[in-house]
Amino acid sequence: MAGAVDVAALADSVLAGERAAVPRAITLVESRRSDHRAAARELLALLTPHAGGAARVGVSGVPGVGKSTFIESLGGYLTDNGHRIGVLAVDPSSTRSKGSVLGDKTRMPELAANPEAYIRPSPTAGTLGGVARATAQSIIILEAAGYDVVLVETVGVGQSEVTVAAMVDTFLYLTIARTGDQLQGIKKGILEISDVIAVNKADGEREQEAKSTARELTGALRLVYSGSDSWVPPVLTCSGITGAGIDAVWEQITGHRDYLGPTGLDQKRADQRVDFMWSLVRDELEQRLATNEAVAQVKRSVREAVLSGTMPAANAADQILEAYDKAPR
Repeated sequence: MAGAVDVAALADSVLAGERAAVPRAITLVESRRSDHRAAARELLALLTPHAGGAARVGVSGVPGVGKSTFIESLGGYLTDNGHRIGVLAVDPSSTRSKGSVLGDKTRMPELAANPEAYIRPSPTAGTLGGVARATAQSIIILEAAGYDVVLVETVGVGQSEVTVAAMVDTFLYLTIARTGDQLQGIKKGILEISDVIAVNKADGEREQEAKSTARELTGALRLVYSGSDSWVPPVLTCSGITGAGIDAVWEQITGHRDYLGPTGLDQKRADQRVDFMWSLVRDELEQRLATNEAVAQVKRSVREAVLSGTMPAANAADQILEAYDKAPR
């Protein structure tokens, strides 16, 4: 995105639901350029009053669980029932390889061609915090453009699941039937942040195995939530390939939103906004440290001292922060 951005015109185009305006707006909030960051803040200020009306759903699961097939099937079900959906991807691997894998639209060819759906690749560089910042702000853009369901997909690697859970209303965890210990590899922390759990690939000869896994997970959740009167994540079986059970999964997602109610949903989103505010502060400070000339002058020497063991990491951090504090603004 080159040159100056007519923010007001772009905001009007997004609010009018012009499809071409959505990727332009998201590209703006993903940009690391200082002028674009300022324009993005102005754009979001114009769009935020018109956002907030969508169901925000996180979808996670280990690689190979069939997230893409599931999302395509769910997306088709939703658009057939009058919804407009946006799909965003949070790919922490992009922070290392600088490449986008989850965003490949060839994984969801039918949904990508659906005029009532929009699929957005994850940012191709930056920290997980930066990826999360762009994704959270992209949700606002999609809502302002009239998308009433936003699916946020993550590859399911460590912190990315927690990051996505902190920006959605309902967190859906996909798993598959496993041989041996059905619960192996499913961390207790995942069960605790999940609102709905679905055992995917419940078709053909694997259908019974999927139902067995669902029963075992249901038992495990009873232990996790024993003595609690809070929402207990339901465990369902489904098939992204055949579409079986997709409607039931969506029914449980809407059931979770009904459980929260307007007050609970407003409170959850308010808490998320405060957490996101501090996330933006940390991200901005990291960017300023990375581009500060005074920090650059001491960074090499303190790094070498830490590597050689002649300076403790805490002392090196103090020197970097001192250089930043004393730098002219």
